[in-house]
Amino acid sequence: MATFSITTDLAAHLAQKFERFPADTVITAERCPAEMQGDITINCFRFARYCGSPVAAAQAAVDFLSTHPDVESVEMIKAFVNVTLKPAALFRATLANPAELMAQAKTAAPTRILIEYSAPNTNKPQHLGHVRNNTLGMSLAALLKRVGHDVIQINLVNDRGIHICKSMIAYQRFGNGVTPESCGMKGDHLVGKFYVDYNKALNAEINELRRQHPEWADRSNDDLFLETELGTATQKMLRDWETGDPAVRELWQMMNNWVFEGFADTYRAMGIEFDHTYLESQTYLLGKDIVARGLEQGVFSKRADGAVIAPLGKMGDKVVLRSDGTSVYITQDMGTTLLKYDDYKPQAMIWVVGDEQNLHFQMLFEIMKRLGYDWAANLYHLSYGMVNLPSGKMKSREGTVVDADDLFAKMTDLATIACRERAAEGVSEEEIRERGRIIGMGALKFMLLKFNAKTTMMFDPEACVRFDGDTGPYIQYACARIQSIARRAAERGIDTTTVDWSLPAAPEEKSLAALTAFYPDVLLLAAERRDAAPLAEYLLDLAKSFNRFYRECPVLNAETPELCARRLAICEATRAILTDGLATMTIEVPTAM
Repeated sequence: MATFSITTDLAAHLAQKFERFPADTVITAERCPAEMQGDITINCFRFARYCGSPVAAAQAAVDFLSTHPDVESVEMIKAFVNVTLKPAALFRATLANPAELMAQAKTAAPTRILIEYSAPNTNKPQHLGHVRNNTLGMSLAALLKRVGHDVIQINLVNDRGIHICKSMIAYQRFGNGVTPESCGMKGDHLVGKFYVDYNKALNAEINELRRQHPEWADRSNDDLFLETELGTATQKMLRDWETGDPAVRELWQMMNNWVFEGFADTYRAMGIEFDHTYLESQTYLLGKDIVARGLEQGVFSKRADGAVIAPLGKMGDKVVLRSDGTSVYITQDMGTTLLKYDDYKPQAMIWVVGDEQNLHFQMLFEIMKRLGYDWAANLYHLSYGMVNLPSGKMKSREGTVVDADDLFAKMTDLATIACRERAAEGVSEEEIRERGRIIGMGALKFMLLKFNAKTTMMFDPEACVRFDGDTGPYIQYACARIQSIARRAAERGIDTTTVDWSLPAAPEEKSLAALTAFYPDVLLLAAERRDAAPLAEYLLDLAKSFNRFYRECPVLNAETPELCARRLAICEATRAILTDGLATMTIEVPTAM
């Protein structure tokens, strides 16, 4: 909620008028409903208890504001006061000083926050699900940094385990020495191909077993895994890896390096830079010492079969160490959580992980609290829903996922086609392609961020790359249009060094200015909620408001040079806010579209 000089003055006046009114009260303005007259609204219910009643508070506000030099008119509706500001006052608080306005979006309590996201496996390339995860993680980091927090971005790559061995076995049996260089394929794509090949071969074995043993018809594929030759060989490879077999480790290192090089390209395309990447191969043994201490403290207990459990009440009992002494996932997570805290001393930690892990994180956080770590009260799971396709859910084992790199190429191609249709004569194909990349990636990110993270969403590439509608390109197009206006103004030699903000203003100019007043509030709200969706909605509203202004208020052909200069300044200030908002969502803006 925005603060104007009139609201500051009103608070001081009410503190003098009403004995109970606290001198340090901050009165804020809200957006005036579209169907009512006014630039801003003051909700007097918020401080009515100091004034006797809501009506008394509103009447006192009206009496004072009706004589204020910045106010053109006031209207009282119950305990709401709608205020129409004089143009100079409205612009002074908004578009006349966009840098000052944007600088207001700073938290009063900056903290160090560690965000862990992405967390891919090295047995396959990243897909659309990872893209949503990456987009949520990187945008949250940018949003929290934007309002003043110290943010550390962490990746924890799962580079070991039975699933990794599946790709390795398939390479041994079907690879014939192929490399990414020899076949012209990205390393993560090549390893992912072998993961799919493995599952095809495994399913063939399982189907044959079921044919030979009709009595096994009801047994699951996982249950039959070790009945197959391929499953047995894979399990042996995992044991060999854990004992440090040189040949297995060499193959593992070679294939992992291929994947890491592929991942680096994917992250570059998205604009992601992690502060640190942990590898599960280096952390999977962590946590056992924590379990031992927890047993001593009485946080954990031993079952009759020797397994160690955490009794978590309504959540149930969680095994933290198997009866054979081996770790489970939560054991490792306890260890890596402590490791991350010791490495960076954050005041809060956030995990960006799909909603299928909700219970896991509830249990992890509760365990860390019971173990006595004070900072465990500030652990947060940013849970998000699935991204589905019109054809249904994605399945990595069957190779039916939407590959991230292929998706980036498709988005770029779709946007490039649209740019080519609009490009002026003489624009190079290289420039058109670069515009397509910026617009395509922006369209993808905006589509993934405009919905609350918990939403299970349907993804439609063609719809999100449109230049009209509630899309990222619609906002980018407003920015590009303003840059075009500025170029034409410069070509005509229009003087913009002096701006008269007191000139009479059209309703569209004032509406646009009033909306920009709330930009800092939206940023702070989005950061508080750890959700970019409010920012996405606001930027769409601002772009729509600008387009209404542009339609109704001639800029370069304004009635007077003074009005032209003022409207050019309005355009530039709006572009600055739109660009800043998109950057906070990690979205670039092209110079032209």
